[in-house]
Amino acid sequence: MIDFEGQVAIVTGAGRGLGRLYALDLARRGAAVVVNDLGGTMRGEGADATVADQVVDEITRAGGRALASHHSVASPEGGQAIVDAAVDSFGRLDAVVSNAGIFNAIPFQALSADDWRRMLQVHLDGGFYLSQPAYRVMAQQGGYGRFVFISSSAGNFGQPMEAHYAAAKTGLVGLSNVIAIEGAAHGILSNTVLPTGFSRMVTETVGDQNFLEKSGFMRAIRAELVVPLVTFLASRACPVTHCNYSACAGRYARVFVGLGAGWLADAATQPTAETIAEHFDDISATDMFIVPESIVDEVLEVCDRLGISAMPDNAEVAFPTPR
Repeated sequence: MIDFEGQVAIVTGAGRGLGRLYALDLARRGAAVVVNDLGGTMRGEGADATVADQVVDEITRAGGRALASHHSVASPEGGQAIVDAAVDSFGRLDAVVSNAGIFNAIPFQALSADDWRRMLQVHLDGGFYLSQPAYRVMAQQGGYGRFVFISSSAGNFGQPMEAHYAAAKTGLVGLSNVIAIEGAAHGILSNTVLPTGFSRMVTETVGDQNFLEKSGFMRAIRAELVVPLVTFLASRACPVTHCNYSACAGRYARVFVGLGAGWLADAATQPTAETIAEHFDDISATDMFIVPESIVDEVLEVCDRLGISAMPDNAEVAFPTPR
């Protein structure tokens, strides 16, 4: 059995929906859980402390350990306070599920700067404000840590009327990638999950009650089906880092950015826009690809094909490496 005995986890946005289910499963498996939720609306308005408190009550009544946190992730002070609550109350921190977020639908041409900034502030800034102090604690503990960032198919694949949400959620992939690279030296793993689950985000967005009740797809995307993947990635059993996974209606799959073989210009020539047009089919082909682990992989692959060294003359290291 995958258990979290002796471990401490933070789950943000844990008062309702998917976040609540993540927190309950981690607690059921032995984790002491900081249940963080400001208790606002889906659009990020207002606050209600009872939202997090009720989940804590649910966990403690079942014999688990939990603490409510009502801080917002959308400030450095809030992120630090959430991490401090875990360490002060339970003595350590082992896993973070960064799930807090807001949602609204706005056409791109009508999207205001305030709408844009607010969405990034909660999702992307909030992911950073929480993960940096958590990372520092994990690194100081030595040898272990797990981050699971909740991203979205809306960002990775696109969704109409969600430019702000898509940008914020895809930004978390970049954040996770770098935490994975730098965290390797400390035993810290970081991955993302792209969940599709029935929650208030779905009900408030769709709005059509008849469709919600009768759609086969809506019945298939039970929120509980997302939980096993998040729990696994947050656990000691997880062996991977720097990866993205989708959970949709019981189908679990890796989502990745691939780099095609493309077309390589002769080093003795100067390509033009016309040259690009001539070779554009090869440039756009996806039948041969690699999945880079970092920007270094792309550079090394190109250098290998060009027959040149990525190393500068009389230098031992071409690229900075995490310490």
